[in-house]
Amino acid sequence: MKITKYVHSCLLVETDERVGIFDPGNYSYNSGLLNIASLPRLDDILITHEHEDHFYLPFVKELVATFPDVRIHTNDSIKKILEANNIHNYITANDIATVCYFRAPHESMAPLLSTMCENVGIHYLSSISHPGDSHHFNETKAILALPIAAPWGTLAMAAEVGTQLKPKYIIPIHDFQLSETARNGTYQRLEGYFKQLGITFLSPVDGTAQVINL
Repeated sequence: MKITKYVHSCLLVETDERVGIFDPGNYSYNSGLLNIASLPRLDDILITHEHEDHFYLPFVKELVATFPDVRIHTNDSIKKILEANNIHNYITANDIATVCYFRAPHESMAPLLSTMCENVGIHYLSSISHPGDSHHFNETKAILALPIAAPWGTLAMAAEVGTQLKPKYIIPIHDFQLSETARNGTYQRLEGYFKQLGITFLSPVDGTAQVINL
């Protein structure tokens, strides 16, 4: 399996059987790191919730235009947005071996935001789990995409999630707001911490693939 991070929470997951992209948001799109036309294939788009840093409609439209048969795995609130934009190749139910949803409620943004949006966690290919904007979930596959920097969470909370769930690998997400220096320092700190627990922390470089043997 190859995983390439394209800024913030966007992950491209590639196997011989399927290729999927998690949370194609505005930070990722505007970075210009992902050349959609260069992708040889895309089978699945996986979207945890509707905030623009995870779901940027122009990004999704371009992906669908390039790969008309791609399947979009998401929740009911995004389904309505897709329908309003004449995009209908979505799936909101579990898809056997490909996608399984899990409970991962969006963290509170109060008092900054008074309303909560629907957030779903997504297991992909029985190998990688992406919780979107949540630290309150109780399951993971071998690889966990772990949010580490957010207005709704802390680095300590992220470390506690990894400690409790004990995946084989952790790849950090939701860290666009950190400077490069702060991000690299945080990666080093987490790598050392999780190594003591027998967990491999994958320090990504945006746009560069990491090969993981499960």
